[in-house]
Amino acid sequence: MAKTEVYSWRLDRDVKMGLEEQARRKGMTLAEFLDRTARHLIEEDRRQYDDDAEQARLHAAAAKCFGTLSGGGPCDSENVRALVRKKLREKYGR
Repeated sequence: MAKTEVYSWRLDRDVKMGLEEQARRKGMTLAEFLDRTARHLIEEDRRQYDDDAEQARLHAAAAKCFGTLSGGGPCDSENVRALVRKKLREKYGR
């Protein structure tokens, strides 16, 4: 892809030196390193956003079942399997 845009900004000397060092270690020009780093950051943010949206969708779907089981109390985790099976039998006649 041809690069047509130019962006410039001021950096602390330490930041610039660190970026140049990283680029050298990876055998890239500073421009290549900055382009790659920016693309990586954009993709990570995009993945995080997509993951947040998926988690919200799953939470909304699961919310329909919140509070539908009742048992001996909040520490009744040993009986959840039996309660779920009982509810499924009642609902679907199995």
